[in-house]
Amino acid sequence: MESRAKSALSRLANGLKREQHDYRVTLDVFPVLNTDKLAADMSLAKTGAERGSREDPASDTLGLDDVENAIVERVEAEKISAHGTLLDQIRTYKERLAGLDFDGRFGAIRQAAPAAVTEFRAEASQGRDELHNLRRHLRDLEIERDEFRRRHNLRRTARWASGGNLTVKVGVLLILFVFEVFLNGFFLAKGNELGYLGGASEALTFALLNIGVAFLIAVLGVREINHRNPFRKLFGVLALFVYIALLIAINLSLAHYREVSAAMISDAGQEVLRRLRTAPLALVDFKSWLLFGLGVLCSLIAFADSFLIFDPYPGYASLEKRRADAHEAYIRRKSELIERLLDIRDEAIEILEEANRDLSIRRSEHDSILESRARLVRLFAAHQAHLDRAVNALLSIYREANRGLRRTPPPQRFAESYVLDKIPVEPEMPDSTAREDLRRAIAESQALLVGQIEAIHGEFEQAFAGYREIDNFVEEEPVVASSAKAA
Repeated sequence: MESRAKSALSRLANGLKREQHDYRVTLDVFPVLNTDKLAADMSLAKTGAERGSREDPASDTLGLDDVENAIVERVEAEKISAHGTLLDQIRTYKERLAGLDFDGRFGAIRQAAPAAVTEFRAEASQGRDELHNLRRHLRDLEIERDEFRRRHNLRRTARWASGGNLTVKVGVLLILFVFEVFLNGFFLAKGNELGYLGGASEALTFALLNIGVAFLIAVLGVREINHRNPFRKLFGVLALFVYIALLIAINLSLAHYREVSAAMISDAGQEVLRRLRTAPLALVDFKSWLLFGLGVLCSLIAFADSFLIFDPYPGYASLEKRRADAHEAYIRRKSELIERLLDIRDEAIEILEEANRDLSIRRSEHDSILESRARLVRLFAAHQAHLDRAVNALLSIYREANRGLRRTPPPQRFAESYVLDKIPVEPEMPDSTAREDLRRAIAESQALLVGQIEAIHGEFEQAFAGYREIDNFVEEEPVVASSAKAA
């Protein structure tokens, strides 16, 4: 019982150790046949001994017996299977070689690389044309400005408020307006039926009139005093007198209106007009004179502030501002165009360099594929030699077992080696001329890419120099000539 249990465990252990295939564990494409396992599976030693004890096969037989044929067929099947694997691998290598598509890459490079330079040149030319128009407009404004300065004998730059400076000056006007509204409302509230609310509404009207008149007359009229034209200068003088008259009239009216409204006189407007005609300076309340003085002060400040916002000479600031805006637009656009050229240059160079690297990678992969394919063919030839050895090893196991129990001599073929028919395999390797032609074509394409990269660098430098030439624009003809030369 114990022996029977031990035998079962042995069979179980042998089953666990038994390999699941007829090959030795290996990473080779064509695995090595495990002749020991195959001999055990086919029971070659046992079958050989049994047939040898029966003197089978006969000594005079020439052809292989059934067992020998089975061995040969098994190894032949492995040879056919290995050949199928070889063909599949070679087909895969062919597909990989076709996938490299060198001809397509060469054609794309020959077409795309010069096109990149042409597109860059066209972009630069378009930018030059655009800058030329902007610079010509700027030059026209500069000529107009210079002619204006010469005609009006101006030797200074124009002055006008802008940015934070303009904010301060406009803020001064707003503060004056609010201050006068508050001040007038405080003084006028005494005699108004609606109190502070009614006084504020009347104060708003007087403040708007006082500050607005001062600002508008200063900007549109009094500044004409600085003009060289005698008629416009006379107009400015008249505007100054008008301003002075309105300054006094508005603020005296406000002061009288305060006294009239405080006295609860009906029809206050007509009473104010009567006082202005008969006794304009007959103010009896000190607060009225105070209101008059503060109003005059606010008006004068607004009047002076207008000269700080605009250039004192009429028309000079607007002309200079248009020239400055044109100059800023020209500089800004030139910076944008240069930045655009930089982006185009960098993108084009990156693509061309990537194409160059891609050719190097494809060339390495091409050589690797050819070497792997040649190695595969060598491995298959070595595998066929291994199968020769394997079939003879299997035949030897069978024949030795058969020879050991025979009383008659074995057949003569037992002493001979069996030779499997070899499957010829063409290496299909390109000749040295074709490989050299491919290497030369790759080198020429890479040289073309490097040349186009240098050409793009040159085009950028030329475009940048062309943009700088436009800065020296004086007459249109020289610029057109230089642009044509640069193109």
